[in-house]
Amino acid sequence: MDWLKIAESRKDELITDLQQLIQIESVLDEQTANDDAPFGQGPLQALQWMLNKGEEYGFTTKNIEQMAGHIEMGQGEELLGILCHVDVVPVTNGWTYPPFKGEVVDGKLYGRGAIDDKGPTIAAWLAMKMVKESNVQLNKRVRMIIGSDEESGFRCVKRYFEKEEMPTIGFAPDADFPLINAEKGIANLEFTLINHMQESEQLISFQAGKRTNMVPDHAEAVVENVNSEVIQNFQNFVEKNNSDGTIIKDGNQYIITLKGKSAHAMEPEKGKNAAVLLSKFLLDQLNSGAGQEFIRFIVQSFDNDHYGNALKLDFEDEASGKTTLNPGVVKFDRKNGGSVQVSMRYSVSYPFDEKITKAQLELCNSSFTLDILSNSKPHYVSEEDDFVQTLLSIYKKHTGDSTGPLSTGGGTYARTMEKGVAFGMLFPGEPDVAHQTDEYVVVENLVKAAAIYAEAIVELASK
Repeated sequence: MDWLKIAESRKDELITDLQQLIQIESVLDEQTANDDAPFGQGPLQALQWMLNKGEEYGFTTKNIEQMAGHIEMGQGEELLGILCHVDVVPVTNGWTYPPFKGEVVDGKLYGRGAIDDKGPTIAAWLAMKMVKESNVQLNKRVRMIIGSDEESGFRCVKRYFEKEEMPTIGFAPDADFPLINAEKGIANLEFTLINHMQESEQLISFQAGKRTNMVPDHAEAVVENVNSEVIQNFQNFVEKNNSDGTIIKDGNQYIITLKGKSAHAMEPEKGKNAAVLLSKFLLDQLNSGAGQEFIRFIVQSFDNDHYGNALKLDFEDEASGKTTLNPGVVKFDRKNGGSVQVSMRYSVSYPFDEKITKAQLELCNSSFTLDILSNSKPHYVSEEDDFVQTLLSIYKKHTGDSTGPLSTGGGTYARTMEKGVAFGMLFPGEPDVAHQTDEYVVVENLVKAAAIYAEAIVELASK
């Protein structure tokens, strides 16, 4: 069966489906969330859109408490899982093309979720349709499991697997080809300023970031009682750092904003953290108070240090590389104090308890505490496993690339399975634009991925 030829003949269908899914603004909305829409209307609408598509094409579908669902085909006791998500992170600033349209320009389809994870989801969906219509006899059930809260804590699939069976094997098309068999642990940490605020605080407020899994691309602070040269100092700082920002005088206060560059928290070095950048400027403008201490902590802990060296959280291993830290949500006000929420992606062999305890002890002599908000342990499937080798051989057949498996600091649904890996759909050499402004997917690669997924379904579920 020439899956690539079949996928190419259905390229228009692939594009149309992806555009329709991208046009649903499926960003978590806690304010409107309720029992009928646990993560808000957008994520629910995207989930229902996928399940409706499944019903239209004659698949078996199931909705699990409006959080997750599945589309299933085939017969057999064993179950192959394809785990996808239809929620997306919030839109960053400065898009060239509308983030919720799906515009195709020069062979690229632009939109929030184009590569993470709506594009790969639609590629896998086309693969399921192609296999079903080919009448290949399957001896396993094939189930696309769709979540709607992947970007905010996996609550969807956690609930799903409390109600439904675990796949025998499975893959998540939500990362890189050829295959990822090692996923770093993901811990959300919070550093909290415990110093008492003073009435004379120069730093009135500080705000940056919406999610820990995104590098903040915008930061804003309000200060007062600072040097009268602060405006000139700011202009010099912006020019020196090749950045963009504003400073507005309002009475005896100054409202200061700086722009950075967003990136995925698994690769914070690829972004430009606006919170850290603004802290660097403010460090020379503030001369007293808890606010100054807060700003100094950010600069000392995270400026040019993505790997936790200053906080004694650094570690690396051969299987998964360096541990990374992303200060993703930074808040301060002079009444309640400040906090820095950090997404830490830690190595497969990371001595978590030992390192966290050491970091907490290091902070004992400071005005900060360290708490663990959440922790998802690392995930690993041996390269020698037949399941891994089968997927690698399918990828090689379609690309000629014999590269071995990879590790990632990103967290995919693969880690929720007993035997799961991440399988595409970003090809080697492609820039990773997930969570970034002007996110896109290359249409040609979307077609190729659909062919690879179709062959994977047949190989894994018919033999």
